[in-house]
Amino acid sequence: MVSILIVMIVLVVYIIWDNNRITTVEQDIVIDDLPESLDGFRILQVTDLHEKQFGENQKRLINSINEVDYDAIIFTGDMLDSTESANYDPFYSLLNGINNKENAWYTPGNTDPYNYQFNPEIKKSEFIIGMEERGVKLLESMDTVTVDGADIHVVNFELSILRGADDVGRTEGIVRPSYVSDEAYLDYQRKLLTEVNMLDELTDSDLLIALNHYPVVDARIDHIQNNARTVLRDFDLLIAGHYHGGQIRLPILGALFIPEPWYNSNFLPPKERVKGLWEYKNMKQYVSTGLGSSDVIPFLKFRLFNPPQINILNFKR
Repeated sequence: MVSILIVMIVLVVYIIWDNNRITTVEQDIVIDDLPESLDGFRILQVTDLHEKQFGENQKRLINSINEVDYDAIIFTGDMLDSTESANYDPFYSLLNGINNKENAWYTPGNTDPYNYQFNPEIKKSEFIIGMEERGVKLLESMDTVTVDGADIHVVNFELSILRGADDVGRTEGIVRPSYVSDEAYLDYQRKLLTEVNMLDELTDSDLLIALNHYPVVDARIDHIQNNARTVLRDFDLLIAGHYHGGQIRLPILGALFIPEPWYNSNFLPPKERVKGLWEYKNMKQYVSTGLGSSDVIPFLKFRLFNPPQINILNFKR
């Protein structure tokens, strides 16, 4: 009995320590015909914070980010723990402390407050307004950064795959906001879609990066390609989060569970489709395990053998 108690105490201490440390994971992204001026372009990904605090006012996380040399920073959703949450401080404190926000974008997750509010006209929500006041832009459609004549286009994945205005609001296989059928919202999205249609005029030397909270598994890629309402663009990379690397991971077995509606079962998912870099049908995507913990299973709101991470994506020729 004593030995079992000791093991349990050691495990609890380990979990607390492991859930509160921050690891920095680097990944080279090799792109054919990458312009020379973009060789070494670095993107820092922060995702799935879930209101977690890393020290007072996020001091330890801020230090970890400010120690990194990067050209752009992206936040790929689930910064808060619920669409109804008003606990903005963990995320806002982080943004206040980050030094380099010259190129900074956010795409929402399924547990973040909604992007828009209506009264009765559509406008950005209080959460988004506060975020943008702190230097991070909501990626509504697309944005472009030019480095020595070479263009990097950062695009909202879910909007970019729509073929036409009649397809707005019909995205399948993801959680959609409660106002997805509101006519004011649909009109606004149709206007944004016209901006994304500029992607039809890209040159081969342009770098096209899509941001999404949700990874896009093989079955969904096939569905997008075979659906008359959607088009899979020639993305150089898609960057996502959501899975938490499985959150609970075990040696040899890997992730026990991921929230993925495109799988028949969410238990024991394919190891090569849970985190890191993979490619399917010439589409590369990188999935971070993120920082916080989800309460999909309430009594398992912690990470096991899966420390929090921020990610550096280094583009190489």
